[in-house]
Amino acid sequence: MGKKSEQAKRQAAAAVPAAAYVRAITALGKKIMGIGVVVIVLGFIALSRADDMGRNWAARLSSFLILGGYIIVGFGIFAPKKLPTSQEPAVPPYSPPDGLFAPERTI
Repeated sequence: MGKKSEQAKRQAAAAVPAAAYVRAITALGKKIMGIGVVVIVLGFIALSRADDMGRNWAARLSSFLILGGYIIVGFGIFAPKKLPTSQEPAVPPYSPPDGLFAPERTI
């Protein structure tokens, strides 16, 4: 009887499609990534105004803008669906996907 229940658990786990676990970039993440791209473009514009010796404000600022923009884009990739507020918990309670822990049928 133990082998049958193990096989049923494996079949139930295999029944969940792999696409259910794929996490896409959220709308908030896309907005954050857009801000990051704008910062990167501003960094390259500032870089185009830098002098040859790299001693003016544009040369100093451009590297921070470019690297900061890439960091912002990285945060946008992992952004949650919405930012947690003080009323709701930061981590939602865990609930398994449908069909993963289905009750066993007895005949």
